Amino acid sequence: MTDGTIESAQNDSNCSKIFLRGNQKCKSAQKEERMKKKNVNKLLALGLVSAMTAGMLAGCGNTASTTTDKGAADTTVTEATDDKTSTDTAKADNGEVPTLIWWSIGGTPPDDFDKTIAEISDYTEEKIGVRIDVKIAGWADYETKMNNIINTGEYFDLMFVNNTNYTKFVNLNALENITDLVQTETPDLYNFIPTDLWEGAKIHGNVYAVPTYKDSSLTQFWMLDDAYVQKYNIDVDSIKDYATLNDALQTIKEGEGKSKYPMQLAQGSTFNGFFNNYDGLASGLQPIGVKYDDASRKVVCTLEQDDIMDGLNWLHKWYQDGIINPDANVVTDGGKGSIFGSAQGWPAAATTWAFNAGIEKYDLTQVFGPLYTTETIQGSMNAISANSKYKAEALKVLQLMNTDSKFRDMCAYGTEGNYMEYAEDGTVQKLRDDWNWPSYTQGTFFILSTQADGDPDAWNQVKEQNESAVSSTCLGFALDVTNIQNEIANCNTVWDKYKNDLLTGASDPATAVPACIEELKAAGLDTVIEEAQKQVDEFFAN
Repeated sequence: MTDGTIESAQNDSNCSKIFLRGNQKCKSAQKEERMKKKNVNKLLALGLVSAMTAGMLAGCGNTASTTTDKGAADTTVTEATDDKTSTDTAKADNGEVPTLIWWSIGGTPPDDFDKTIAEISDYTEEKIGVRIDVKIAGWADYETKMNNIINTGEYFDLMFVNNTNYTKFVNLNALENITDLVQTETPDLYNFIPTDLWEGAKIHGNVYAVPTYKDSSLTQFWMLDDAYVQKYNIDVDSIKDYATLNDALQTIKEGEGKSKYPMQLAQGSTFNGFFNNYDGLASGLQPIGVKYDDASRKVVCTLEQDDIMDGLNWLHKWYQDGIINPDANVVTDGGKGSIFGSAQGWPAAATTWAFNAGIEKYDLTQVFGPLYTTETIQGSMNAISANSKYKAEALKVLQLMNTDSKFRDMCAYGTEGNYMEYAEDGTVQKLRDDWNWPSYTQGTFFILSTQADGDPDAWNQVKEQNESAVSSTCLGFALDVTNIQNEIANCNTVWDKYKNDLLTGASDPATAVPACIEELKAAGLDTVIEEAQKQVDEFFAN
């Protein structure tokens, strides 16, 4: 999930607006005991949390569990302190503790980011004998940076990947096949993540990345700053499509004047969820897909579809009307204070979205989903380099991220005393708003501490959305691009040329879309669609 007014990472970064309840730290012994109790209760309360409609959840932590093909495990949670996650220090070739390079995506790093990561590494060294060096690629730079790393052979150990590049990097032999390794080296990690997620992560029958066990279905929300909702008496619940959204945006624009832009977009932060109606087949190419409810599973050029053109026309109208900022297609950061936002998540995430946008409160309306596709599962994963010297150690880092609540909290919120404090009940109070490593890129939500002023029911909301989700007619299918790699790459080059202008409203779709389609076809789009259709038909014929 990479196209976003409020970036996907912001959707899940679990920052929230805070009201500091003093700056007093909990005593360490008391906090540790509270956290242990809280973690046990949290997971027990979730019980049958499922990432798929089938509802399969394997046992987590180091506990014994019984699981059937159709049922969920009987689960008990413990802190990850036993021998499976706390190992002897692994020594690098030079005798030093190895440091694993981990590339991810996010915003501008704070000045003390490296220092904070070093403090977090003290914990990983203690627990599993390795350190981590987290490097953040900016929202607009991520795609280009990761491509350059892979194409040049630059060394790394771990990398955040998603449905835009996962298949491509697998086919370039850049990612390690962890199908067997994850079971032998990190059984707690393998057992914790539901079977269906592992299945959704497969390419050519093998697993090359660890899927993030979180909101695995897609639900789209639109939001408006509550201050303007109250000021102009806007009925947010009535906003369900572009036309009703336009009424609200025009009202705000007329009231606020020329200098106010209700919708702030940017490169890498375009209109979120634009292609939700189409299953992209894990192709990494937005201009192709299958309508999620199309029983015939016809592969189409999305840019030729009426609903996509309708949306593009609305965006262009808003750009012309001054509802969208005039520099949206050239700036790389939309900034804070956007009156309107579009994000994928769950209702309780509104606190996060508001906090990240510098807004007191957002009012939400659900406009799409929940929906399962292969791409939603592959929307957030962490892969290991095929050239990594520390493949087993990298997997142990990911196991720690998914089984150890303390490590999970540090990575999601920043370190205690600097970026956050624990309240008496074990919830998190944010002290700063500039931590830039998004939580959704890291690991599961279900051991993550909730925020002091957030909704304690947040993870149950995720559970309920997962359980109520409908499935795309192409769920389980992922396009094998082996024979069309060049065409996919060439088409993506064309799409990259047009997408920022189109998805910020800067281009007139009446002229830009036909030009884009013409260039896409010259780059091999018809060949890609033909191959995709052949594979889809064969896959579902069996």
